Amino acid sequence: MATKKVTVTIPEDLLDEIRAEAAERGLSAYVAEALRFKRDRDRLLELVDWLREEHGPVTEDERADAIAELEDLDAEHERRRATGGHNPGEAA
Repeated sequence: MATKKVTVTIPEDLLDEIRAEAAERGLSAYVAEALRFKRDRDRLLELVDWLREEHGPVTEDERADAIAELEDLDAEHERRRATGGHNPGEAA
């Protein structure tokens, strides 16, 4: 992957924290990952805005259903971690 060197200004206290956290993988890798994460989040927020325009806001019932489904998925992931995999005949 091609890279390009740039200059950015970062508050000193934040830079110290980032350097400490990024230690092994390096500052450049840490910053690139953070920028990708921010770009992806911005794109998701654009999608959310578009969906709200097209379909209206999410209702409390829809929100509760989504949270319940996420909790079920988390419980299933935890069960699989605890048992070391998935059941035969089950999708991986």
